[in-house]
Amino acid sequence: MTRLEPLAPIQWRMSSFCGGSGAGNGGGCAEVGVLPDGRIAIRNSNHPEAGAVYFTRAEMAAWIQGVKAGEFDDLGT
Repeated sequence: MTRLEPLAPIQWRMSSFCGGSGAGNGGGCAEVGVLPDGRIAIRNSNHPEAGAVYFTRAEMAAWIQGVKAGEFDDLGT
């Protein structure tokens, strides 16, 4: 894994379904941000200091298609 530039300049965002204790996740969620080179970074909002995982736009598009198709529905229960 290649070390990248600091992530501070990234504009992080999370789903409107994340947040308070009513979300069933203790107030945490995954955050996403776009790097200057177009890759997408994902990190845990409860532990942003732990780092991020990086995906190309094609990789993220494939994952989103899988989510929409229900391929990961078993993970949310």
